[in-house]
Amino acid sequence: MPDVYDVAIVGAGVVGSAIARELARYHLSIALLEANPDVGMGTSKANTAIWHTGFDAKNGTLEAKLLRRSYALMEKFVPEAGIPVEHLGGLLVAWTEEQKHILPSLQERAFKNGVTDVRIISPEEVYQLEPNLHPGAWGGLLVPGESIICPFTLSIAFATQAVINGVDLRLNFPVQHVHVLPDGTKQVDGPDGSVRARYLVNAAGLYSDEIDHMLGHHDFTVTPRRGELIVFDKFARSLIDHIILPVPTPITKGVLISPTVFGNVLLGPTAEDLDDKTNTATSEKGLRMLLEKGKAILPALLNEEVTATYAGLRAATEHSDYQIRLHKDQGYVCVGGIRSTGVSAGMGIAEYVRDLLADAGLDLREKDEFLPVHMPYIGAAKPRPYQRDDLIERNPDYGRVVCHCEKVTMGEILDAIHSPVPARTLDGLRRRTRAMQGRCQGFNCRAHIVDILARETGQDPKFLLALDAE
Repeated sequence: MPDVYDVAIVGAGVVGSAIARELARYHLSIALLEANPDVGMGTSKANTAIWHTGFDAKNGTLEAKLLRRSYALMEKFVPEAGIPVEHLGGLLVAWTEEQKHILPSLQERAFKNGVTDVRIISPEEVYQLEPNLHPGAWGGLLVPGESIICPFTLSIAFATQAVINGVDLRLNFPVQHVHVLPDGTKQVDGPDGSVRARYLVNAAGLYSDEIDHMLGHHDFTVTPRRGELIVFDKFARSLIDHIILPVPTPITKGVLISPTVFGNVLLGPTAEDLDDKTNTATSEKGLRMLLEKGKAILPALLNEEVTATYAGLRAATEHSDYQIRLHKDQGYVCVGGIRSTGVSAGMGIAEYVRDLLADAGLDLREKDEFLPVHMPYIGAAKPRPYQRDDLIERNPDYGRVVCHCEKVTMGEILDAIHSPVPARTLDGLRRRTRAMQGRCQGFNCRAHIVDILARETGQDPKFLLALDAE
């Protein structure tokens, strides 16, 4: 590792990892610092898993601009990297006369954002597309470009491509302090050492305001906004064919019902501002509200079994736009206030940050070779390893199912443990393979998977279980 990196990036969520991946195209030494034991463990893993077009972003904002740029970049990257995605389209439903009158302004906003295939549809067409919706819709807005995506694989793919192209990933590195040294170098202190870099990028998500304060800036404050979600069983999947979107409010995009790339149906999120950046617990009040909303939108959904509930925290600020700023005199870029659109806008943000760093004097000399990445497929739309005779013939471990709910094989688990950005926790294996995410939530396979992970990594099984319980 160099004494002084060209760039240090704080935060290995989907945005920080996308920035690291983009900068890895150039002849630079880069450190990617993450407080958690894996990448993509914050807001990046606990969201609605929608790849947004940016149709409803506020016109003229940086968010709107970067969502559209990112959409074009993702159209190329997602198939190349093998990210699970399904292009279902979104259906925004107006449930009141007042909401119906908002649809033309939303369509106009979409057109101004460059999303020109959006169209208003009648109540009759709403029910032709989605016959199981509750009666009483006043109309809808069809957004063909909205898609469902695997946010787990996306974050890991960005980080993996960064690592195989030379980025140093430092996990378990919570930032305790940042100093600007007399020569302009930034020193980032963690509990087990320090990293120095000529340029610093703050992509710390919920903690981006705290890192910003360490550099002497007080431009925004992050308020964690909790979003609770309910995951319904795969038997619910036949109830809808589109992402069912609500008419958004100034506070939230609202409660949606969406299929997932794993074959389930998702209901959520809530939107509740908290003062605790670690509170990802679900609440009786929040889940009850979601069930009431779900019943009012898709009544048959409540007849289906619930597989899981979870909550994520979005990095909301007092501002309505991204807080991405270059402090040229410090060689510092702050990437704050991304809220819930980081999955969709990450690649656009990465390009924008690259250009800001170039404006600050970073020398960008492109490499002759930029190694590609192709991720293991964990979606439901294409064949999985247990269904592929060619894989099983080459390696029988792909025919040995370990997690029967999600049909995860020994071969997939071993691949995840020994990948360039390896799984070292049970949560890491969940997000890389789907193991323990099914109907039994690991009741039948967890002990076996703990044994495999402990054997392959040399970790204490009790430590792995304790870490998973936190």
